[in-house]
Amino acid sequence: MQQLTIGQMAKLNHISEQTLRLYDRIGLFSPEYRGENGYRYYDIKQSALLDIIQYMKSLGISLKEIRYQLERKDLSQIESALREKQYQTEKEIHSLKCQLRALERTIESFSRYRSAPPDGTLQMKYIGMRQMYVVDTGINFYDYDAEHYENSLRNLKDNLVKDNLPQIYFCNAGTILSRENFLASRFHSTRLFVFVDREFVPEMLTTTVPAGNYACIYCDDFYKEKEYISRLLEYIRAIGYEVCGDYLCESIADIPVTKSDSRGLYLRLQVPVRYR
Repeated sequence: MQQLTIGQMAKLNHISEQTLRLYDRIGLFSPEYRGENGYRYYDIKQSALLDIIQYMKSLGISLKEIRYQLERKDLSQIESALREKQYQTEKEIHSLKCQLRALERTIESFSRYRSAPPDGTLQMKYIGMRQMYVVDTGINFYDYDAEHYENSLRNLKDNLVKDNLPQIYFCNAGTILSRENFLASRFHSTRLFVFVDREFVPEMLTTTVPAGNYACIYCDDFYKEKEYISRLLEYIRAIGYEVCGDYLCESIADIPVTKSDSRGLYLRLQVPVRYR
């Protein structure tokens, strides 16, 4: 029989003495023997049990749960606990992937903001396919000011919550104007959107924005949009293109710190076009 001091047991198993004392204190793993001198010693064979404890801990299982399962000595219950931990870990990974994509999207937003053309610039731009989450607020935000627009954004946020979607998508919200209203310079729209990722949002809640050529104009002020829509329409007609889809007012930067009392919006007003 090989009796080991706490220091020897710790070194042999690459674990700290403090951790072994904690395991002993909570009744999870204690020295096997007490010597004539009153000192307590571990048996080398206890390393097998310590391996199991350390393995289960590395899987993210709590010490309380490990102790409970080991005391019951029921393999089916241990398997069930591991399956539950597997499910929880998969959910955490999914959530972390979603957060990572949100970070990438936000960094991209800052990059677009820094490299965007000056206010009022008109250009043709190819934009890839996108997915959006759309809410019809029932209120024509063109009839109101920025304060009322904030109320419409609360409606969008409420719907995100109701549909159990990650709140990280409540960022850089935009608006949609139908093709018919755009061509008629009729400023009436009740639809708001945010871009989302298909892998994190159910397909039934998404709308696909097809890839294609978009006529764009950049805008640095909420109150300039109507004027710039007219300029965009004139530009499209001047170059002889045909509007083939709905107009989008996309916020490429929504940075409140740039203005003390409102959103620091920088907008890309865009509409899909094609050759006649």
